[in-house]
Amino acid sequence: MIRRIGLLLFLAVLVISCSQKKEDIVISPEDFHESVDRVTQVMIHDIFSPPVASRIFVYPNIAAYEILASQDNKYLSLANQVRELSPIPKPVDTTSLNYELAALVAHIDLNKRLIFSEERIETYRDSLYALWETKNRDQYEVSKKYGLEVAEHIAEWMNGDNYAQTRTMPKFTVDTDNPSRWQPTPPAYMAGIEPHWSKIRPFVIDSASQFKPTPPPPFSMDKDSDFYKEVQEVYDISNDITAKGDASEEVQIAQFWDCNPYVSVTRGHLMFATKKITPGAHWIGITKIASRKSNADLHKTVYAYTKASIAMADAFISCWDEKYRSNLIRPETLINEHIDENWEPILQTPPFPEYTSGHSVVSGAAAVALTDVFGDNFAFHDDTEVPYGLPVRSFPSFKAAADEAAISRMYGGIHYRAAVEIGVNQGRNLGKFVIDNLQMTQ
Repeated sequence: MIRRIGLLLFLAVLVISCSQKKEDIVISPEDFHESVDRVTQVMIHDIFSPPVASRIFVYPNIAAYEILASQDNKYLSLANQVRELSPIPKPVDTTSLNYELAALVAHIDLNKRLIFSEERIETYRDSLYALWETKNRDQYEVSKKYGLEVAEHIAEWMNGDNYAQTRTMPKFTVDTDNPSRWQPTPPAYMAGIEPHWSKIRPFVIDSASQFKPTPPPPFSMDKDSDFYKEVQEVYDISNDITAKGDASEEVQIAQFWDCNPYVSVTRGHLMFATKKITPGAHWIGITKIASRKSNADLHKTVYAYTKASIAMADAFISCWDEKYRSNLIRPETLINEHIDENWEPILQTPPFPEYTSGHSVVSGAAAVALTDVFGDNFAFHDDTEVPYGLPVRSFPSFKAAADEAAISRMYGGIHYRAAVEIGVNQGRNLGKFVIDNLQMTQ
């Protein structure tokens, strides 16, 4: 009797389990935003430089995009458009393949490969894997396998971009004999970062020097020279806006677009770093805002992230090429030496040469890419800096945001006028080249 009851219970459980329909795994735009946010937080923790951060964003986005584009006729593969990228492998088993799931798997896997604190991504990944396996094991396993296969393909391509080689190249040598050349600045007096970034393989532009800007005004500390007038202008603007107090519009603009991951704080005999997002991460945040506001589906969301991150990656290569070519001294050094030894800029001067302004170039390029995706005059409220204690700022367009980002560097006391005005145009010209030569949609 007991054996019969046990058999009946077993059969009942078996019938119920077999009758339960497996739940499809649905990947939403918010799932992708979360993956991007996770790696951004790890980059802040690990303190990656702005150029390196742009590399961390772009490869995982391309991997996800390529998977989605492979089964969506609206989007075109980047293979044979982006330099040296070959087509991703085709899936062997498509019976249970969830392309959206595979795209997110690939994105997470490449994120993990590109940062230092891998365990932070692994914890997030493993929690998702457990959830997906519970919902639909067959779909999860097939999709995970394909996502990791594509991630490996992208990683092999990524590893040929000269990044590893630049890790072993000589450090930047400061030229103390030439008064126009960049010098390390207080408080940390760090060495110039990424002096060989121009050797990184570009994505769409022909070469690092393709968008070489006009040179800055000739160096001269003659008070009648154009260059000296630019130095004096930085000093005068800084004094004017600091006299208005921290609540002044210009100070708020400077702080909002600071995006310096290298800010050092000195307390007595201790020096430590405050951690912030990079300029590229700020524009990645704007991409998320625009995607949400426009109710973009997953495919358009990944498309937007990918186009923006490619434009920014090439913008950093272009800008850093010019920075270490012109190797121009920062305002802080000259103002302290020639005008006011006690002057300090509103923002801490980042550790690399002045010309052109990196935030200006990258903002110009990102704004062009996002305008191409979401349209002209796309108004938005930028809350990217709220987690860092800064208020929301509103913009009528991506172009307006880029213009403000550029002028913020003068308000902050870390760039001359030529660097921001020529820099944002350098970025816009590069961004236009990217969107004109990268065919991503039908």
